[in-house]
Amino acid sequence: MSFPGTEVAAETAAAMASASLVFKKINLAYSRVLLMHAQQLFIFADIYRGSYSVSIPQVQKYFNSTGYGDELLWAATWLYHATGYQSYLKYVTEQNGKEFAEWGSPTWFSWANKHAGTKVLLSRINFFGAKDVSIAENLDLQMYRESAEAIMCALLPDSPTATSSRTDSGLIWVTEWNSLHHPVASAFLSVLYSDYMLTSQTETLYCDGKSYKPEDLCKFAISQVDYVLGKNLMKMSYLVGYGSNYPQYVHHRGASIPVDADTGCSDGFKWLNSCNPNPNVAVRALVGGPS
Repeated sequence: MSFPGTEVAAETAAAMASASLVFKKINLAYSRVLLMHAQQLFIFADIYRGSYSVSIPQVQKYFNSTGYGDELLWAATWLYHATGYQSYLKYVTEQNGKEFAEWGSPTWFSWANKHAGTKVLLSRINFFGAKDVSIAENLDLQMYRESAEAIMCALLPDSPTATSSRTDSGLIWVTEWNSLHHPVASAFLSVLYSDYMLTSQTETLYCDGKSYKPEDLCKFAISQVDYVLGKNLMKMSYLVGYGSNYPQYVHHRGASIPVDADTGCSDGFKWLNSCNPNPNVAVRALVGGPS
C-alpha cells in the first residue's frame, strides 16, 4: 500500500462497530453487515499503517493528523464492545496499549485525538467486569480507568487538579478555532462516566484526596451545555435556531445559498462573503463557537 490512511480507515471501523450496536435489536441483518465491514476495515487500517495527512499532504493545512495510534485503539475498543472477542481486548492492552495509549496523560477528546474517549469507554469494562480477562489485561484496564479518572478530575472546576483551560465563565477553552468542540465533547464524556459510576454503584470519585459524586460530573456537563445554549455574557445561543439570539451568518453552504438559486460549483463565494443573514436557518447546527 503506497498511500495508507490509517486514521480514516480505523475511524470508519469504529463508527461502523458502534452503529452495529445501535441497529442490533431493530435490524440484525444490517447490524451484521456493519460489523463485518468494521472488522475488515480495522484489519486494513492495522496492516497498512500510515498517516493519511502524509499520504495526502494537501489536507495538512486543514485537518492535519497528530498520529494514528489513538484511532487504532478507538476502533479496537468499539470492536470489542460489539463482538466480545478477546483479540480486540488484547489489542488495546499489551503491546499496542503500551505503544499508543499514553496512560497517565489527560488529553482532550476531539476529532484529532480519541485517547480520552477510548479511556472512558475502556473504563466501562473495569467498572462492570468482563469474562476471561487475564491478570495482565486487568492491570492495563485499570490504567485506562485511572487515566479516565484523571480526565474527569481535570474537568471538575473545583478539583485540586482542575485544568486552567477554561474561561472566566467556566467554559472549557482549548483552542480558539472551533472552540466549542472540546467543551461539548468533555460534557459528553463526563455524563457517560457519571452513568458508569451510578450504574455500578460507585459512589465516589477521588481527585487528589478530594471526593466527588456522579452528580458533580453531571453538574459540570450541564454548565457547558448551558453556556452553549445562551447562559453566557453574550446571551448568545450557539445552537442555530435555539432561543431568540443565535448565529445568523453560519459558514455552511446549505444555510448560505438560497434554495432557488441557479448556481454552479464555483459560484458559492458570493454567498460566503455576503453581508446578509443566511437565507436558510440550519436548525440545530452547532457553530464553532466564540472566539
